Amino acid sequence: MYIRGVMPRRSKEDALATRHALLDAAEHVFLSQGVAGTSLNDIAQYAGTTRGAIYWHFKDKADLFNAMMDRVIMPMQSALEWDEPTAGADPLPKLKKALRRAMHQTAADPQTRRVFEVATHKVEYVDSLCAVRARHLSVQRAVVERMRGILLQSASVQGVRLAVPATVAAQGLHALVDGLINNWLLDPTAFALEASGSKTIDAYLCGIGLP
Repeated sequence: MYIRGVMPRRSKEDALATRHALLDAAEHVFLSQGVAGTSLNDIAQYAGTTRGAIYWHFKDKADLFNAMMDRVIMPMQSALEWDEPTAGADPLPKLKKALRRAMHQTAADPQTRRVFEVATHKVEYVDSLCAVRARHLSVQRAVVERMRGILLQSASVQGVRLAVPATVAAQGLHALVDGLINNWLLDPTAFALEASGSKTIDAYLCGIGLP
């Protein structure tokens, strides 16, 4: 017997379940085959659905990729999503803690690790994926700019002068942490990401004048 409102709700739940199944499939197939080497049909087959179902939810592969990325906040992005520090307070301890949390998230959460590896090691910036490259650059610039402000405030509170311009210091810190995570992903047995990474970050910050 049809009950008013039940069928539409069921259909909406089914559609949402299909969307999540496709995004789950994308994570795994992109990781194993690379983004450029994966067809929408590959993803549909892995998800146990049809290619038409993909086009119902996503306009193309770049749209699917971005939706996959939206489900997981990347470590460097999440590390800096905290409230602005109190005026006059040194934000450096909070920054160190946030970066350590980013490395812990990478090492401890399988989905974060999987999506981060796809985004850094498995994507080729061919013409059809230009939007993916633009997204990557946008996030990177936002993170570097946030780091720049934090380093400047810390230097001001501590009464020291940075050894290099703040922008250069922020770019270097971002490259350091990003590089640590990328190298760890290549061989997770090579070093303990959180412990070794924290010591390396401390050494870098001391080197630019922020003990």
